[in-house]
Amino acid sequence: MKNVFPLLLFMVCVLSCTNTSEEDLIDQTPIDESETITYNNHIKTIIDSNCISCHGAPPINGTSLSLTTYSQVKSAVENNNLIGRISSQDPSFLMPLGGQRLPQNLIDLVIAWEDDGLIE
Repeated sequence: MKNVFPLLLFMVCVLSCTNTSEEDLIDQTPIDESETITYNNHIKTIIDSNCISCHGAPPINGTSLSLTTYSQVKSAVENNNLIGRISSQDPSFLMPLGGQRLPQNLIDLVIAWEDDGLIE
């Protein structure tokens, strides 16, 4: 009887899972070409959600770069190939390291931010 409870608990957990895909969870709304992309309105959220766990102040897990401020993120785009790292298809080069590649719509926002002049 003791072995039945863990099995039932496992079955409940497995059966309660959904088949929601990543696409269902991410806003796929295309970038409004007339909207200027800014750090405070668009990019900070992406960085805070995906990069700060390692690139905080101070940086951890072997990283040498903090991305906690506008000037640090701007510098990373201009001098440290941030867009190349988040856009890469090479798992050994891709950021976040060891994680999944950011959804393309978020990468596109960072690229649009650079194209718009890296506005704060």
